[in-house]
Amino acid sequence: MTNTDPFILQLREKLAGPLPGRAAQYRMASMRRLQELDDTPIPPLDARVACVLHLLHRRHEHDDWRTVLIQRTTNPRDRHSGQISFPGGRWEESDGDDLAAAALREAHEEIGVSPLEVELLGRLTDLYIPVSNFLVHPFVGVLLGRPEFQPHPGEVENILTPPIRQLNDPLNRKTTDISIAQGLTIREVPYFDVEGRVLWGATAMILSEFFAILD
Repeated sequence: MTNTDPFILQLREKLAGPLPGRAAQYRMASMRRLQELDDTPIPPLDARVACVLHLLHRRHEHDDWRTVLIQRTTNPRDRHSGQISFPGGRWEESDGDDLAAAALREAHEEIGVSPLEVELLGRLTDLYIPVSNFLVHPFVGVLLGRPEFQPHPGEVENILTPPIRQLNDPLNRKTTDISIAQGLTIREVPYFDVEGRVLWGATAMILSEFFAILD
């Protein structure tokens, strides 16, 4: 089954064309991140590979289109502990050569969505994260069935499903200071306000390119 909604058809067409790329991603990058990327403009050969899924869905026919975000559980060993992100994770050899398989597998594990229920629409520009040495490949898909999300109890604290229209509201793009490891603070970090939660970093940069496509 294929989703024939006009919004989805148009989005699939736009994803197949030239992408806005890193210039659009950098609109939601902190000065610290931009400096890191200047120092490492090309991902090193030993960069680890990760894949994430920007999953669009509607709760009913007349609902706004929404995405799926997860708030990770608190884990002192996890550099991204407690943060908001797309479902996704590290590529594994069992995923084969198809990077999308890793995004679908991780979404299945983290939010309980079967790969058979997802129609892939395309992909966004990959994004290198210097601090963790990950090269992230973002995929965009649409949920074909009824949304019935099940958070993984060991990895996912909450599942958030904000409307795309709400996320893209300029009033929800803000800046704040963020404390990170070892008592360091990053100043004036751009973020999306998601129901009072701070969505920043790589996920915000990926969303920034997605919204550039829509605009």
